[in-house]
Amino acid sequence: MTTVADILKYIESIAPGYMKESWDNIGLLCGSRCTPVKKVLVALDPFEGVCREAADWGAELIVTHHPLIFQAPKAVTDETSVGRAIMALCAAGISAINAHTNLDCAPGGVNDVLATTLGLKDTEVIAPAGTNEEGLPYGLLRCGRVNEQPLEDFLAHIKTALGCAGMRYVNSGKPVSKVAVGGGSCAGAMLDAIAAGCDTFVTADVRYNQFWDANDLGLNLIDAGHFCTENPVVPVLAAKIAAAFPDVTVKISESHSDCMKFY
Repeated sequence: MTTVADILKYIESIAPGYMKESWDNIGLLCGSRCTPVKKVLVALDPFEGVCREAADWGAELIVTHHPLIFQAPKAVTDETSVGRAIMALCAAGISAINAHTNLDCAPGGVNDVLATTLGLKDTEVIAPAGTNEEGLPYGLLRCGRVNEQPLEDFLAHIKTALGCAGMRYVNSGKPVSKVAVGGGSCAGAMLDAIAAGCDTFVTADVRYNQFWDANDLGLNLIDAGHFCTENPVVPVLAAKIAAAFPDVTVKISESHSDCMKFY
């Protein structure tokens, strides 16, 4: 019988803890390693709706990218959404595992999947932080090449590939040829993208001054949304867990979607 500990060990093998950022909170954040698992629900976020969906479906485990607990709460009550999520999991005996920045940086993780989804070729790790046990480099950003094209054409491609409702961007006046990607909040690493020779950077959560910085530096900077740039990893992660544990039923959350809308 597969247990929470078995699945945790597997996730740590594909996204080792040493790859995470020092400030991050990863791993088993709720539940018991000893719990037998027959059903796993996979989602980007462990929000209250996802936790209740897991309970309704009869899952023993949720696996997410973002952590259930990021900053330690001072109380767990039904007065906060995090408290309600934790209470829903505990009431149903459901454990919660997450792989956050370790999955961002890992080979085959968030940013490799994002690069593949956008059709980048000859993908490389930008500024590798190290190598894994197989000698493969890992790090936050990826870069790769596309056929040279106007920025407007690449924007249309991103919108289709990621299912974005809209994007914010800076047009540096350059065509798109070499692209850096960083799912989620990676705009602070734009100098690494420029140092790698990239003319375009796709990320999310870009601040006002970062757009101006990119404009001054001659970089096409595209904010395609946090959810849309990271969610492509969810079906990949679900498929990996299902293949590693054929006795377990794995399902992608049907209730979780991007809450940001464009008017």
